[in-house]
Amino acid sequence: MTNETWSQVRQELIKRVGKNNYVTWIEPLKLAALGNGVARFEVPTIFFGDWVQRNYADHIRSQLASAGSPVDRVEFALGTPAPEVAAASKASVAKPVAKTVRARNGSDDDLPGAPLDPRFTFDSFVVGKSNELAHAASRRVAEGGTVTFNPLFLYGGVGLGKTHLMHAIAHELHTRRPDLRVLYLSAEQFMYRFVQALRERQIMDFKEMFRSVDVLMVDDVQFVAGKDSTQEEFFHTFNALVDQNKQIVISADRAPGEIKDLEDRIKSRLQCGLVVDLHPTDYELRLGILQQKVTYYRSQYRGLAIADGVLEFLAHRITTNVRVLEGALTRLFAFASLVGREISLELTQDCLADILRSSDRKLTIEEIQRKVAEHYNVRLSDLIGPKRLRIIARPRQVAMYLSKQLTPRSLPEIGRRFGGRDHTTIMHGVRRIEELMAQDSQLADDLQLLRRLLQG
Repeated sequence: MTNETWSQVRQELIKRVGKNNYVTWIEPLKLAALGNGVARFEVPTIFFGDWVQRNYADHIRSQLASAGSPVDRVEFALGTPAPEVAAASKASVAKPVAKTVRARNGSDDDLPGAPLDPRFTFDSFVVGKSNELAHAASRRVAEGGTVTFNPLFLYGGVGLGKTHLMHAIAHELHTRRPDLRVLYLSAEQFMYRFVQALRERQIMDFKEMFRSVDVLMVDDVQFVAGKDSTQEEFFHTFNALVDQNKQIVISADRAPGEIKDLEDRIKSRLQCGLVVDLHPTDYELRLGILQQKVTYYRSQYRGLAIADGVLEFLAHRITTNVRVLEGALTRLFAFASLVGREISLELTQDCLADILRSSDRKLTIEEIQRKVAEHYNVRLSDLIGPKRLRIIARPRQVAMYLSKQLTPRSLPEIGRRFGGRDHTTIMHGVRRIEELMAQDSQLADDLQLLRRLLQG
């Protein structure tokens, strides 16, 4: 009866997880025992069992319950499968047979990467001045042709579209070049798989798997900073793929040179390709994003009206990042649907009062001074004090410039916060930075980073 139940469950799992996933991860499982609230399976390797536990145990438990054999937990233990099963499972781990990594019913195809969000495509990405270069570069990589810049390094603050572009590249590559092996995952997942391989003495399998891909995409690479062994392996993986002319796409929350505790040799490697900054969104881009989302929501909430001026109001008031903006619109449509009212400006202000208050938080001169002092590694007391050394004077002028740009304070008010300086001194500092920005690319990069940190 046990084998009959498992046979029935397996047929349902094919439909649930897809044929490729089934053949790779479910078929090699051997049901050892079923009873007392536990289903026990033999697996060919520890890595294999751990992967199935994290990605398919819930599916198995659900289907067992549907088949009349509910269990509280699913366990996996190392077994001695038939030679052909062992060979198949080893191939699936050490030498992935799939050509792409992509989400399908919440699961991944073969290569153990992160699932892709089906919403994150190039068609759904709204392009504006702040992200047009990143979009164009991502489009070029997604063509799957000759590698022209390696790596493509995308960086920017939270909610500016880095992950969206990464997913869009993977989706497009799957469509254009299904022959390519594309692996997308986060830096934390890379680290986890590396540590797991070390623990289970499968480091050669790990190396072979990551070096067998055609396109490697690593999101939030700043998380490997300070992890010495992981950085070492990442560096060697990076070099091996570049030497084979394989494409690498990386994202982070800041430029390579700004990632603390990242080894210099890795910073140097990351800077060898195309480094592209996604700037904070401007009003036009935010409005475009809202208009696109409204088109989708109108198809979901039929008959729900939205008054003129609401989207413009939101685009003006919510400037932090796109995730907050989209989340506000989602809440607004859900609330209006529940109460059966038109989305008016009044309803918007009531429904989103907490988000609007948070967005209204005023940046202070003191915050700017602290962040600039930290960035340039100078003491706050020196930044505000009378010292005129160049190592202090330039950061001081940067702080003056940002105070004028990012706060509503007058020049005399700013002067008082900088040790009682005259307003003409502040004016000179602001003008000096404006002149230098066009000549000094490093200064321009510093200002962009500081703006992002202060407004993020």
